[in-house]
Amino acid sequence: MFKALRYFGWPLLTGVLIALLIIQRFPQWVGLPSQDVNLQQAPQTTKIMQGPVSYADAVTLAAPAVVNLYTTKVVNKSAHPLFEDPQFRRFFGDNLPKQRRWESSLGSAVIMSPEGYLLTNNHVTSGADQIVVALKDGRETLARVIGNDPETDLAVLKIDLKNLPAITIGRSDSIHIGDVTLAIGNPFGVGQTVTMGIISATGRNQLGLNNYEDFIQTDAAINPGNSGGALVDANGNLVGINTAIFSKSGGSQGIGFAIPVKLALEVMKSIVEHGQVIRGWLGIEVQPLSQELAESFGMQGRPGIVVAGIFRDGPAARAGLQLGDVILSINGEPAGDGRKSMNQVARIKPNEKITIEVVRNGQQLKLVAEVGLRPPPAPVATKEEK
Repeated sequence: MFKALRYFGWPLLTGVLIALLIIQRFPQWVGLPSQDVNLQQAPQTTKIMQGPVSYADAVTLAAPAVVNLYTTKVVNKSAHPLFEDPQFRRFFGDNLPKQRRWESSLGSAVIMSPEGYLLTNNHVTSGADQIVVALKDGRETLARVIGNDPETDLAVLKIDLKNLPAITIGRSDSIHIGDVTLAIGNPFGVGQTVTMGIISATGRNQLGLNNYEDFIQTDAAINPGNSGGALVDANGNLVGINTAIFSKSGGSQGIGFAIPVKLALEVMKSIVEHGQVIRGWLGIEVQPLSQELAESFGMQGRPGIVVAGIFRDGPAARAGLQLGDVILSINGEPAGDGRKSMNQVARIKPNEKITIEVVRNGQQLKLVAEVGLRPPPAPVATKEEK
């Protein structure tokens, strides 16, 4: 018997080992589930999309339409710090000698039309006594302000030169996160500069920068002096007006914001045609419908905004809206976001009538309001005016 085992042992052991290896490598052969990770592989016909090696063509198209702005204004300053002392003013009043000096700042602008209309930021030109425009081709001229809109931080300028290179307008409502963008402007006054990045986000709001916010976010480097410059796509088409950055150091940290060209064009056309931006207005202040308020109103799970303030004799007051009303919809559009709903009203032409669906004391009502003209924002007084 031992001789038989010795004779058949090695072949039998070898066969068992081979069988175990086959079962481990190909378990499906014996009806066992496969242990391989099921990875989805791309078909061999799929090609990896690659961007261009250079964006020089886009820059060549867009850069001539981006200009440098040099603004100056006269400010009054006390001749000596002692004159700011309250006790000193007590005896001499405000009739103290003051020094007048020029303050200058830098910015950028975009030539929007061959007729010489330019778009820039309101904060670049606000209070300026003189605005010098320097074109890429070496020409310089003075610009005049046609109008501004502090609520979107936009201003329209006009220059009188021939053969102006107007920029090509793109579509800001068709951009996608990840699209390549180029920022063109005059950072720190070093001269026209181009930086590259991508669209990081769209529809950014509630940043506390403007009343009407719908920003494009980009990581293309934007620095002081870029304000009012162009944000263009990979083909050189304008998609935004560079406006602000989020920074703890004062320089670019990869979070920049641009006003979409669609909004900028609406503001520009209104200023050119009417001298101001025409916006619809209801004359109400709203606040979000918090969970606590929703529970108190018995409206859990329903979107809405709460009327927190009403302007006397305004369109909303004449329509019968009351404090505490919960607005469910405006012209059929759900009112779940106060800023979005007020922007919706702003796009409606004055004197048009709209339907407002509200809940009051548990009852659902429909009110009709005639949209009014939004009054301009009150000017901010300077130290000399206060």
